[in-house]
Amino acid sequence: MPLPYLQALPHGIFVIDTGFYRPLFDASFLIVENGRAAFVDTGTNFAVPRLLAALVDLGLTPAAVDFVIPTHVHLDHAGGAGLLMQALPQATMLVHARGERHMIDPQLLYQGALAVYGQAEMDRAYGHLVPVPAERVQATHDGMTAHLAGRPLRFIDTPGHARHHHCIWDERSRGWFTGDTFGLSYREFDTALGAWVLPTSTPVQFEPEALRQSIERLLASDPDWMYLTHYGRVGDVRRLAELLFEQIDAMVALGLELKASPDRHQPLKAGLTALYRAQLQRHGVVDVEAGISGLALDIELNAQGLSIWLDRPSR
Repeated sequence: MPLPYLQALPHGIFVIDTGFYRPLFDASFLIVENGRAAFVDTGTNFAVPRLLAALVDLGLTPAAVDFVIPTHVHLDHAGGAGLLMQALPQATMLVHARGERHMIDPQLLYQGALAVYGQAEMDRAYGHLVPVPAERVQATHDGMTAHLAGRPLRFIDTPGHARHHHCIWDERSRGWFTGDTFGLSYREFDTALGAWVLPTSTPVQFEPEALRQSIERLLASDPDWMYLTHYGRVGDVRRLAELLFEQIDAMVALGLELKASPDRHQPLKAGLTALYRAQLQRHGVVDVEAGISGLALDIELNAQGLSIWLDRPSR
């Protein structure tokens, strides 16, 4: 019986729904080439059984996995990476140089998330973070290429959402594995116009100009596809990039308008809600208010990230 959370795409790429937060919210990608495999993003610890079951379903053993590649070290992308590595005896972790230490010793990463979410939510959503032995971790650098059974995977540095973020170019599919750099695109917002996308300014390293530049770097390869952790594969890349640029500009304008407000969190949320409501209406989404309700977590985190950006002295 096919696994309900495993979707096959062309070019040996598979999407695994990690089950985090809600269905079709958080993906791990599995790339398979000549019997060898690589995971891009892992979800949380609670996703690991799904990832290992996907290998079995595809006739692969844990020893067939050569690479585990978090796009960045936020816990919905890398929280399960250490536990997964324990089950993959041949795998090397490829992580951005700024995130390397957090995979080897995840205590600071855990404490930062604990301060935001509290112990009960950490236990429920993430579990205990497992360190990865330093000798099994390799830091990536801009322009580096790794080879999966001869299949080149090229890394570029893509700050803007986080400074510890890289994206991975797969020439075979002419697509980028984008983590959060190319925003969020949920399948319930697909209409006759295609996919809809929104930027993510999740705390704590949102930098709008850097994000614009990173998106431009992705576009320079003339990609056919973007593989988004939230969620899945999207095409029509140029149109979606223009949507991202439009919204980044609107978010910056909203933030600057409210910068001097002593209590700007709620006004930021209200402004973002109005922006997304107008966007969804323009995109032809039938039940816009249900869509806004589904974006509640993203609106909350985007407002937090905008506020932190406004308060950053270097801004």
